[in-house]
Amino acid sequence: MLLLLISCVMLSACGNGESNIESGARQQILHWGNGTEPQELDPHIVTGIPEHHIIVALLEGLVLKDPATLEPIPGVAKRWTISDDGLIYTFHLRDDARWSNADPVTADDFVWSWWRALQPALGNQYAYMYFAIKNAEAYAKGDIEDFDKVGARALDKHTLQVTLANPTPYFLQLLDHYSMFPVHRPTIEKFGDPAERGTRWTRAGNFVGNGAFTLARWDLNKIVTVEKSPTYWDHDTVKLQGIHFYPTENVSTEERMFRAGQLHVTGSLPADKIAVYKKDNPEALRIAPYLGTYFYRFNTDVPHLSDPRVRRALAMSLDRDKIVEHVTKGGQLPAYTYTPPKTLGYTADDGFSFDPEAARTLLADAGYPDGAGFPQTEILYNTSEGHRKLAVAVQQMWKTNLNIDVVLNNQDWKVYLDNVDNGHYQIARAGWIGDYVDPNTFLDMWVSDGGNNRTGWANPEYDTLILKRSPTAPDRAARYLAFKQAEALLLADMPILPIYFYTRNNLVHPTVKGMPGNLLDYTSYKQIYLDSPVPDSAEANK
Repeated sequence: MLLLLISCVMLSACGNGESNIESGARQQILHWGNGTEPQELDPHIVTGIPEHHIIVALLEGLVLKDPATLEPIPGVAKRWTISDDGLIYTFHLRDDARWSNADPVTADDFVWSWWRALQPALGNQYAYMYFAIKNAEAYAKGDIEDFDKVGARALDKHTLQVTLANPTPYFLQLLDHYSMFPVHRPTIEKFGDPAERGTRWTRAGNFVGNGAFTLARWDLNKIVTVEKSPTYWDHDTVKLQGIHFYPTENVSTEERMFRAGQLHVTGSLPADKIAVYKKDNPEALRIAPYLGTYFYRFNTDVPHLSDPRVRRALAMSLDRDKIVEHVTKGGQLPAYTYTPPKTLGYTADDGFSFDPEAARTLLADAGYPDGAGFPQTEILYNTSEGHRKLAVAVQQMWKTNLNIDVVLNNQDWKVYLDNVDNGHYQIARAGWIGDYVDPNTFLDMWVSDGGNNRTGWANPEYDTLILKRSPTAPDRAARYLAFKQAEALLLADMPILPIYFYTRNNLVHPTVKGMPGNLLDYTSYKQIYLDSPVPDSAEANK
C-alpha cells in the first residue's frame, strides 16, 4: 500500500501508463530518491545528507566545485584573489547574481548571513566551519561581542574581503558547504528573530533563495519539489526544469521504485541486490569510493560507557571483515582508524585491532568479567534496513565475544537526530562524509564542545593539536604529524567506534547525463540533463 501511495504521488498522472523516466526525459524533471524526510531546509541548522541534496539546489555560495575534479570554480563570486601570505581572500561578486525575488545578491548578504550562522542562540552545529576566519571562534563563543572584529567585511556592494586567522589550504572548499551559504535577510526577519530556529521562512511560498532552483512544494513525508529559477545568474546553463525529491526510508521500497521507472537516482540499494545488478543491470549500478566513515558514537556521560576500557573492548570485539563481507557487501573497507586512509595523502596508524581475547580482558578489568553485571545497553539507529542489519550483527558479535546483551532501537530521522543532539542515547549509529578533501574535516568535529561531537568527550591535548598546532604548522608534514597525534588520542580514548569506510552504492538510470561520480558524491544539478530512454530501457530495469 505504501508503495502504491507513493507511486501515485510520483507519477505525473496515475494510470496514464507513462513512467517518471519517460515523462522526466520529456519534461526534464529529475526524480531523486532522498532517503528520509528533511529535518529542515535552513542551511545554518541542518547537518544531514538528505537536507544537503535539497539545499544545494536552492542556495549557492561564493564558489562551486567542478564535479569531475572537485576543484573550486566560480559561484556567486566570479573571481577572487589571495594575498601572498594566504590570509586575505577578496571575492568579486557577480553583478547579475539575484535572489529568487529578484533582489541583488550582495557582499552584505554574506556578512549578515555569516553573522547569523555564528549566533549562539541559533545552535548551529557547523559553526566551527567558520573558525578559520579571524575572530569567528571568539565571537561564536562570546569572547568578543563586536562582529566588526570578525574577518568578514563588505568593501562595496560586490566585493567581499575575508581575513583568516591562519593560512588554511582548504578554505575555498569550505565556501561550497551549505553552512556557509547566504540566506535572504528580509525573509528571515519577516518570519521571526534571525537566531530563532524552525520559523516558517523555509516553507514553500516563503523560501527566497539564490540557487538554480526555487522551492515549489514541500509535502511532509511525501515529496519536495523544486523548479528552475528564472532569476539565477547562470539560468541558461540549467537544463533541468525541476527536481522531485522523495523521502523513502525503506531502501527496498526505493529499489522497487527504481525498477518500476519511478526514480532516476536512488540514495542506496539493499546489500543483497548488489550482486543482482552487477549481473543483470550493471549500467545502472554505481559503486565508487566515498570519503566517509560509518561508526557508532558512545555517550561518555553514561556511567559504564565513561570507562575507555569498556569502549575499547566493544571496539575490539567486532569482526569488521565479516561485517563488510557478509552484511554490507558493497566493497566497504574495515575501519581501524576514523579518518579514511589516503585522505589527501594522510593515513593514520591503526588504533586497535580485532582481538576478542584482549577485549574480554579489558572488560574484566573494567569490572565485568565474562560480561557479568554489564548494564543493559541500547544501540540507537535511524530507520533503515541497512542500519538494522548491521546493528543485529554487532549485537550478535558482542554476545558471542563478550557475553553481553544489547537492545536495538530504531527511530525516524528527526526523532533520532533530536535524541542524539540532546544526549538521549547510549550508543548511536552515525556516519560522516567529508565536507571537503582534507583530514581536518574528520578530526575537527571531535574538539571539546564541537557542534558535531555529541559524545560528551573532551581532551585538552586533542584540542591543542587540532585548533592550535595543525593550523600553524609550517608545512604539510608537520600538519599531518599533528593530525596523527590527535587521532591517536581519539582512538586511545575511543569515544567513537569506527566500523567501516564507505563506498557509494546506488542506482542511476542510464538516461541521467552530466553526473560524474566523485569522492564526495558531489552533484551539480545545473550540469545534469535527461536523455530519452531507449525503447527497451524501461523493460530492462524491471
